[in-house]
Amino acid sequence: MKLRTPLTRTFAALAVMASCVTTGQALAADAAPVGDAKAAQAKTSMCIGCHGIPGYKASFPEVYHVPMIAGQNADYIVAALKEYASGSRSFPTMEAIAQSLSPQDMADLAAYYSSLK
Repeated sequence: MKLRTPLTRTFAALAVMASCVTTGQALAADAAPVGDAKAAQAKTSMCIGCHGIPGYKASFPEVYHVPMIAGQNADYIVAALKEYASGSRSFPTMEAIAQSLSPQDMADLAAYYSSLK
């Protein structure tokens, strides 16, 4: 029979705690940031020029009807921004803007625009 000394138990407990911390950090890194509509108000200048003008049509690279995003589902907005950032959704202006946004910026903008009527 193997005897467990206090030192062995301490090392075992430390190993379990380290495993929990590492797992918790990995799970937290995968969690989507929570959007803050108030924080987004300072970030809307790059969006409002197109998405805030009823009936606006962009002319580069081709005529494109710009959708109004006020009231749109926040998850949809974040998904669309991620697709533009990755290039899986293509529109040059949106790609450039989305690539400049952090995941928190995307969540904040989505929270703001989804809260509008």
